[in-house]
Amino acid sequence: MDIKLDPSRDDLPLMANTSHILVKHYVLDLHVDFESQVIEGTIVLFFEDGNQFKKGNSSTEEACQLESNEACKFGMPEPCHIPVTNARTFSSKMEYNDFAISSKGEKDTSDKDGNHDNLEQASGISSSKYCCDTGNHGSEDFLLVLDCCDLSVLKVEEVDVAAVPGIEKFTRSPKLTVASEELRNQIVHELVTLPADRWREQLDYYARCSQAPGYGELLFDTDTWSLQIRKTGAQTATDFPHAIRIWYKTKPEGQSVTWTSDQCGRPCVYTMGSPINNRALFPCQEPPVAMSTWQATVRAAASFVVLMSGENSAKPTQLREGYASWHYYVTMPMPASTFTIAVGCWTEMRLETCSSNALAAERPLPLPEADFRYIGICGHMEYPCRFQNDSATTQEIIPHRVFAPMCLKSACQETLLRLIPPCLSAAHSVLGTHPFSRLDVLIVPANFPSLGMASPHIIFLSQSTLTGTSHLCGTRLCHEIAHAWFGLAIGARDWTEEWLSEGFATHLEDVFWAKAQQLAPSEAQEQQELRACLRWRRLQDELRDSPEEMQVLRPSKEKTGLVSDSGASVVKHGLNPEKTFMQVHYLKGYFLLRFLATRLGDETYFSFLRKFVHMFHGQLILSQDFLQMLLENIPEEKRLELSVENIFQDWLESSGIPKPLQRERRAGAECGLARQVSAEVTKWVRVNQRPRKRQRREKEEVFEKLLPDQLVLLLERLLEQKTLNPRTLRSLQRTYHLQDQDAEVRHRWCELIVKHKYTAAYGSVETFLQEDQERSQRDSLSYVSSKPGGTRLTLTLDIKERIMWLLKSSADSSVPVLVLLLARGWSRLGTYKRQILVNPVSPSRAARLPLSPTPEVPPDHGDLNCSRPVTFGPFFPTDD
Repeated sequence: MDIKLDPSRDDLPLMANTSHILVKHYVLDLHVDFESQVIEGTIVLFFEDGNQFKKGNSSTEEACQLESNEACKFGMPEPCHIPVTNARTFSSKMEYNDFAISSKGEKDTSDKDGNHDNLEQASGISSSKYCCDTGNHGSEDFLLVLDCCDLSVLKVEEVDVAAVPGIEKFTRSPKLTVASEELRNQIVHELVTLPADRWREQLDYYARCSQAPGYGELLFDTDTWSLQIRKTGAQTATDFPHAIRIWYKTKPEGQSVTWTSDQCGRPCVYTMGSPINNRALFPCQEPPVAMSTWQATVRAAASFVVLMSGENSAKPTQLREGYASWHYYVTMPMPASTFTIAVGCWTEMRLETCSSNALAAERPLPLPEADFRYIGICGHMEYPCRFQNDSATTQEIIPHRVFAPMCLKSACQETLLRLIPPCLSAAHSVLGTHPFSRLDVLIVPANFPSLGMASPHIIFLSQSTLTGTSHLCGTRLCHEIAHAWFGLAIGARDWTEEWLSEGFATHLEDVFWAKAQQLAPSEAQEQQELRACLRWRRLQDELRDSPEEMQVLRPSKEKTGLVSDSGASVVKHGLNPEKTFMQVHYLKGYFLLRFLATRLGDETYFSFLRKFVHMFHGQLILSQDFLQMLLENIPEEKRLELSVENIFQDWLESSGIPKPLQRERRAGAECGLARQVSAEVTKWVRVNQRPRKRQRREKEEVFEKLLPDQLVLLLERLLEQKTLNPRTLRSLQRTYHLQDQDAEVRHRWCELIVKHKYTAAYGSVETFLQEDQERSQRDSLSYVSSKPGGTRLTLTLDIKERIMWLLKSSADSSVPVLVLLLARGWSRLGTYKRQILVNPVSPSRAARLPLSPTPEVPPDHGDLNCSRPVTFGPFFPTDD
């Protein structure tokens, strides 16, 4: 398979040569420095190679060719043994030049970014070469390729695992009596293949090996997307060192982590679901097939709390004065992209009193009649699996903690803390065994680009979920909990098939939330039909205003899951900025699963889903794995014309609205809750049409109390009205107390305020933008040329300095600009993409937007098309 990895394109390159060698375990030892906004330290990688990962020496077709033979020649410093300072105690201010090879008086060869490449005599290697097959090149050395971006790599060395006391238990051959490369690799092989019941011993020896002395530096180089490592004379993956240590540090501008302040104004840093995943946090193998375990020790000032993807609820260990360390580990192999860390002045939140009115608090839910435990050996690679643990399979509510800045304590206690137990119990009643043994929930800073993000053992939630009623918080929590099964325990083998994660989580959030509220079946059905109505509206808007090629759930079609001979591949559209606003995988995936559940009946469908989870947990899947197993479990009378091929054609490989969905929505009647909203819309239209001076005997309208989702639908319907007068808007606000509703409702309210220039409520928009919409200190708004080949004008705003200007400016241009700002901000708050019509504005006036505190304006751009509908939607993170 010939794959060209071009960083200038919108496809995300996965560079690691996983077909030849796989990382089985990472040991990270890191220090977090908030003053310099850098995370620095070491990472030790333990590898395994084998025939299953190897390719033939000459039979493989390389994905691209070497530019020249000379480009492969690395400089060769003499091997030397360098004692490694205990990484647990080194200072973040350590001079890493101390580790440079100096036996020949070599000078520091670091580049301007701090990368040391040990290539003083080398001409370098072009980045275009690293998409080639990097197996055995005959007389050439084997090249290890790791995914890496925006990191300063300081040194790479082999680890002398043979020097660890007691390690001889991992050697089998009596012939290996000297510390050879073969012996060291055999030790690593025995270590990474230990049986699951020896996981504690395995983690202990991983830690010991990670502190072993070095056995000579390795040659390395970096390019835009990768780190390449070579050992002179090691011509195959089998010969290459199976344990290496990389000294590195992140860069403040690295895209994998965000340095910011929390809601109390104190510094923090966290992984934020970047499109490039974790390659700017540590060098790794990013392709999903590279499933690994990890353990990490993180040091920071003692006032900070470190949260991480880990099975243990870590407690701090005090180090030298003013510093503490935190240690986490996982024993379930997962892709490196799922690793998550957050460091800040978080406080653990606890309920002070238990209210009897708490939503189904701690009450166990009745188990379904169908038995969801299936005895048998799991199909995944060996690890300590909860599905084989009797006590774990019956644990409805796993241990959980909530962390947030202290200023959000009351909000957490009133809403979030009371929701977690019933939501966890509801999920267990639907899918069975929780894949992970515990859960931390963190309320992340205001610039977090989504409502939530799920990672192993930890969920990030936006502060916007804490406002209004419990509805938004509950539905979002259920969505993230669902990712424990779909997205984490069961992952997509090809990242372009995001619907396997997001479609399932969107469909399951409704089911979990109904059970968490303990709704009657009829009431649950009504609420789910209402949410389907809202999603149908958003899907239509999404598909109407997005490129057709971005609407396909399986864009690679028959090539889905294929990689190059080296294991390198691309994630189609992975770097396309349009993709961050696309929700098609959520919505079309949701409607596909809803269609299948309706065809089978809920009881049959969810019984099958539990079987599927039991069979595929701990594994990676493609769409056909799910669909084939599903169709095999459908009774013949319900299958009708369903086939994998038909589902691919109608739902997964076509743009636009799937034909079965079109037929369903045309035939379906409006649900009762939606009809109630229609009646309320009619009332408000009548109110808006009344003259300013009414007759005394005119009957007052009586408005019904509406659910949050009904309010969203009501405001969306009112947005379709051409004009609403200030009296109507004022009455609307007072009737429903809109300023106190959840963020979904308040966003629609802000749209109405802006569209109709309701100046009396501009303060609500200002508050919304600052508290719910802030993505970063600076935000970019783009106008796209309507002419073929036209240019894009990007205007950068300092949000806090510009909000009042935008709101109170009398210029017409403030209207579309503010809507664009709302659109951009909504990227972290909304769940779906929508459309709002903006009054036409002349291009010259629309271009007059100050870019600094002084009244400077950019030049006019006559080709700007600002009169078209503005399309917007949520930012797509690692989760949502």
